[in-house]
Amino acid sequence: MTTDSSDPIPRRRRRWPRVLALGMAVLVLSASGVGWWFYERLDGNIRTDTRTAHELRKYEAERPVSVVRDAQNILLIGSDNRGGEGNGKYGRDTGTQRSDTTILLHLQAGGRSATAVSIPRDLMVDIPACDRPGGKPAQARFAQFNWAFETGGAACTIRTVEKLTGIRVDHHVIVDFNGFKRLVNAVGGVEMCLKEPVDDDDAHLKLPAGRQVLHGEQALGYVRARYSIGDGSDTERIGRQQEFMSSLVKKVQSNGVLLNPAKLYPVLNAATSSLTTDPGLDSLKDLYDLVRGLRDIPREKIRFLTIPRQPYTYNKNRDELVQPDADRLFRQLRLDRPVPVSHAVTASTSGVPKTAGLGSYQGTTAARGICE
Repeated sequence: MTTDSSDPIPRRRRRWPRVLALGMAVLVLSASGVGWWFYERLDGNIRTDTRTAHELRKYEAERPVSVVRDAQNILLIGSDNRGGEGNGKYGRDTGTQRSDTTILLHLQAGGRSATAVSIPRDLMVDIPACDRPGGKPAQARFAQFNWAFETGGAACTIRTVEKLTGIRVDHHVIVDFNGFKRLVNAVGGVEMCLKEPVDDDDAHLKLPAGRQVLHGEQALGYVRARYSIGDGSDTERIGRQQEFMSSLVKKVQSNGVLLNPAKLYPVLNAATSSLTTDPGLDSLKDLYDLVRGLRDIPREKIRFLTIPRQPYTYNKNRDELVQPDADRLFRQLRLDRPVPVSHAVTASTSGVPKTAGLGSYQGTTAARGICE
């Protein structure tokens, strides 16, 4: 008796590899679908600032040109807008906003180093004639730096920075209060070591001295606190912001975040949902390329410093540039040359450097946090 080649039992045995392959294909397609959904969500989080690009095109003839190919200058603006959801607790919404924190991030060509230069909000500068959001022109004036953002938004701030430094701003990123809090929470908090206790009603912050991990609300209060810590100057606050950003960079660079999808996605979601960028950085791919370049820079080559400044001659509550130090710094960045950062400094009561050594600038690096 011969065996029928169409016997159903052997046929089922021959079919199971096909069924397994089909199942694997379904899983792969499903995973791809989830991955695409994540990508689309993250990409869609980013808001595009087309108005600034339009305004800058109107003043292209007066803007500086890029000197070194592949070097990038990105202006990071922390907005003190109180009109957004959850932002009202930080002050009354008057319908205007100012740049609470502004950092010029210079990325050296070839990914050799990154230098983040803080621009004091109280620095007295020449603000060019700018268009207000409603289209009404505002006259040029000599005023404190953060008035530029209130007057004409990011476009006016960028033109003010370019006029001050002679450096072409290639991209800009705006982050609000809540965006900062979400990012800090997404990385699991940032460790800091407070030299003295903090009790600041305006910043909604009360912390003991010593080593501790600051989460969203506390972190925001800490980087915004001013009059209750040290000498109450904006310069000291910038120093604390630099120390905090240094520790945040170290946390994001750690393998525990970058190599763990469960931790990386919340970080990306928090970061992208809090950003408003120019059209050149408004996609996940653009931001990924930027972050990938930063990830490969050695920590000791990521520097945080402040524009050389001193109390303004006519008002000690305002700042003015220290020359020729400031112009020398701007030239180094403009020509994509290394910027020396000194740690041989005199510490203030809050542990923030006050004066830098000859030939270098006050600051810190991502390899050197306040708790080390």
